[in-house]
Amino acid sequence: MTGNSSKLLAILGTYKPAPWRGRYSLSRLFFNFYLLVMGSFVAIAVFADFVISAAVKGITDDYTSRFMRGTVLLIEDELFRRPRSEWPKTIEALDRKFAYKLEIVDRWTLHLPAKQAEKLDDGELAIDAQGDIIYHRLKQTPQILVVGPISPEHNPEYPRGIPLDLRISLLTWSLIGVCLAIVVWLWVHPVWRDLEAMRQTARALGEGLFEARAPSMRSSAFGPLAETLNGMAERIQRLIATQKELSSAISHELRTPIARLRFALEMLTETDDRGERERLWESMNSDLDELDGLIDSSLTYARFEREQPEPQLCAVDIAPWLAEQVDSSRLLARRLELQLDTTALPARLQVELDRKSMPYAITNLLRNAIRYARTRVRVSAEVLDEQIQVHVDDDGIGIPPDERERVFSAFTRLDRSRDRATGGYGLGLAIARLVLEQHGGSASAAASPLGGARFTLSWPLSQNVTES
Repeated sequence: MTGNSSKLLAILGTYKPAPWRGRYSLSRLFFNFYLLVMGSFVAIAVFADFVISAAVKGITDDYTSRFMRGTVLLIEDELFRRPRSEWPKTIEALDRKFAYKLEIVDRWTLHLPAKQAEKLDDGELAIDAQGDIIYHRLKQTPQILVVGPISPEHNPEYPRGIPLDLRISLLTWSLIGVCLAIVVWLWVHPVWRDLEAMRQTARALGEGLFEARAPSMRSSAFGPLAETLNGMAERIQRLIATQKELSSAISHELRTPIARLRFALEMLTETDDRGERERLWESMNSDLDELDGLIDSSLTYARFEREQPEPQLCAVDIAPWLAEQVDSSRLLARRLELQLDTTALPARLQVELDRKSMPYAITNLLRNAIRYARTRVRVSAEVLDEQIQVHVDDDGIGIPPDERERVFSAFTRLDRSRDRATGGYGLGLAIARLVLEQHGGSASAAASPLGGARFTLSWPLSQNVTES
């Protein structure tokens, strides 16, 4: 156990966080996120514009046809007032009066989509694929009146420069970009501060400063992560403290039996008396049993403290189960009167508990009571507020009120003597409390009606969970 603790401290003490490769700055995080959001926004806008344009193209062409039909018919009437030989001059004169280009071409020179070609041959207005040039067949002649481009930006007479709609688009996108940058900054800045705070906390933990904790996160997205990090740090800190405490306490506890063993060995080599040698052999066996018990109790406490295993709950008949636990401890009682009272329990009451861990709690309380009782120990049970309560009473010296909570700490013993008459290592009550915490209950100490100490285990009758 000491070796494991020293290895853990050595690993954590020598750990150095690796430097960040291309460490992100706030500006880099901002620009990367901004480009991602802006690029996605532009892509969505372009796609939406394409879909909308495709959807309204037919409507736009129909509107253009109706809007230009009157102008085209007026031009046609003006042409048919003159001989066909004068049409080129007439079109040239009209072209100078209109803001868009006018010309006459032969039908065979045009290559229009099938639908538009059919409309043109039927005497209707046809429009090119871009929706910018209008074609009209001059009555039954093979000549076509071409009007357009009608859009100002495609008209060669239109003043050059940035078109108005393009300037409006650029201004709009610029305003959208600035507003989006502000929004992204307001979102990224607190996130960056939270990330930086967590990075500093992780670095401190990596350097062995286990008292370091992540501050409260401004972003709700990192709140659970910070709580998990702090919980991990507290767990590591508690484990290391437990390892240190166990190592120190066990080292202290080992000294007494080892010193007695050494003394007994020295006495064994110096005496030839058979009776004395047998007494020394019994003493050494007793010391070995004490060492074995100390190691077993320490490992049990360390396992419960370290792993916090999930209890495998199952329903048991509490009265027969308690009788079984009491009977297994009768040999330890020897001359003491060990009583069991389950008359206060309802008939055939079933309680949920872990059959592997709960016996640790009951057995440790019984051993503690047997150790300090004068004449008798009594185990009783009752149901109170939907909880099962098991009481272990003795008629010993009792526990002062101000010490009743401290006795559940590991390696705590109120008696000053360390001889075999009292025994114990101060771990039994600590194990009992850990077991009850796993069951969602508690272990407490109070004055006993018998005049000594009363220890009470209390946990819910039915939990329907297997969480520790």
